[in-house]
Amino acid sequence: MFNHSFFHWINRLSPVQLIFLFYFIAVIAATAVLALPAAHQDGVSPPFIDVLFTAVSALSVTGLSTLTIADTFSTTGIIMLAIILQLGGVGVMAVGTFIWMIIGKKIGLRERRLIMADQNQTSFAGIVRLVKEILLVILIIELIGFLILGTYFLQYFPTAEEAWFQGFFGAISATTNGGFDITGQSLRMFRDDYFVQFINMLLIIFGAIGYPVLVEIKAFLFGRSDRRNSFRFTLFTKVTTLTFLGLVLVGAIFIMLLDTGGFFTDKSWHEVLFYSLFQSVTTRSGGLSTMDISQLSEPNHLFMSALMFIGASPSSAGGGIRTTTFALVIIFIFTYGRGKGNIRLFNREVYEDDLLKAVTVTMMAFIFVFTATLIMSIVEPFDLTQVLFEVTSAFGTVGLSLGITDSLSTFSKIVLMFLMFIGRVGIITFLFIFKVHKKSGKYHYPKEKIIIG
Repeated sequence: MFNHSFFHWINRLSPVQLIFLFYFIAVIAATAVLALPAAHQDGVSPPFIDVLFTAVSALSVTGLSTLTIADTFSTTGIIMLAIILQLGGVGVMAVGTFIWMIIGKKIGLRERRLIMADQNQTSFAGIVRLVKEILLVILIIELIGFLILGTYFLQYFPTAEEAWFQGFFGAISATTNGGFDITGQSLRMFRDDYFVQFINMLLIIFGAIGYPVLVEIKAFLFGRSDRRNSFRFTLFTKVTTLTFLGLVLVGAIFIMLLDTGGFFTDKSWHEVLFYSLFQSVTTRSGGLSTMDISQLSEPNHLFMSALMFIGASPSSAGGGIRTTTFALVIIFIFTYGRGKGNIRLFNREVYEDDLLKAVTVTMMAFIFVFTATLIMSIVEPFDLTQVLFEVTSAFGTVGLSLGITDSLSTFSKIVLMFLMFIGRVGIITFLFIFKVHKKSGKYHYPKEKIIIG
C-alpha cells in the first residue's frame, strides 16, 4: 500500500518537481559519502554542518567551503568530491541519461522531459543527442586539461603521482566551475605562471559559456567542410558568446581601473593584465583565484559582486541570473527607452515570453540576494560588503570569498546553501515547482491602466 501510494505521488510530480527531488536526493547521497570515515584524513572528524555545506557546494559546483579540502579529506574523499563536482557540473539528468544508455534502458517521453528541464532546454527535438554531445565534449575537454596540467605540474610537485592527481582534480574543478582546490591556496601558488592561469581560464570558460554553444562550435569545426559555409549559429549561441566575452573584457578593464591606485600600484603591466583578466573570468562562475581577493578595494568587491550576480550562461556549470538574462534585460531597457516595441537581435525577434522570463528572473534574484544579505548582515558581525560578496558568490555558484565563510553561523550557512542550490538549478526551475496546472478560463476580466513610475 505504501509503495503504491509513493509511486502514485511520484508520478503526479511535474518534471521540474522531480528534478528538485533528484537534486535533493543527490545532496543527501553526497553528504553521506563525504561523511564516511574513509573520506577523511586520519584523526579528522569535521562537524556535520560543514560536511553538508561542502556537499551542497560541490553539487552546485560553487566552491565555497568551511573546510580546507586538502587538510580534511583523504585521497578517497577527494576522488569522491571530484565525482560529485562532475555530477553537479553536467547535471543529474545528463549523468542519468548516460547510465540509462549504458544499461540499454529506453529513454521515453517522461525521461526526455526531465532531461529538458534539467538542461534548461525548450524543445524535445534532439534532446538525447544533445546530452550525448555535451558529455562527449566535456569529457574530452577535461581529459585534455588533465593531460596538460598533469604533465606541466611535474615541475611543481615532488612526485609524478601528486602532479597527475593535482592535474586530475584541477581539470575537473576548473571545467565544472567547481572552484575547489587541493593545494590549500587555490591558484595563488601559480600567480607568476601565466601558462597555468591561461589553461585554467580556458577550462573555466568552456564550463561556463554554455554546453549548447560548445556543441555548436564542435559541429562547425569538425562538421563536413562543404556545409561549413552555410552553417548558421543559433541566436542563443550568438547572444551568449557576445555577452559572455563582453563581460569578461569589461570586467577585466574595470577590475584593473578600480585598483590602479591600490593593489596594482607596484605591479608590472603583465601582472596587472593577468590578475585582472583571471579575476574577471573566475567571477563568471569559476571560483578559483590567483590572489587574495580581500586585498582589492571595496569598490572592486562591489563590482565583482555584480559580475557574480550575473554569473555564467544558461545550460552550463554556472549559476547567477545568466548572461542571456542580463543581455535581454539591458537591451529591453534601451529598446523601451527609445520608444520601440519588439526586441530584435541578429535579424531575429525575441519572444515576449523569453523577455518576461528574463525580467522575472532578474527581479526574483534581486529579492533573494537582498533578503539573504539583509538577514546575514543582522546575524553576522561582518561588514555589509563582505556579506554581499559572500551572498552573490553563493547565488552565482562562484565560490570566491573574502575569508569569512568558515566563521559564519550555522544559520548563515543554511542561507548560503539555499542560495547555492537555487543558483545551480535556476530561478525559473525553482518557481515552476509551485506551478499549478489549471485550465485557462473562457473569459477575461476588464482591463484597466495603472500609473507606473
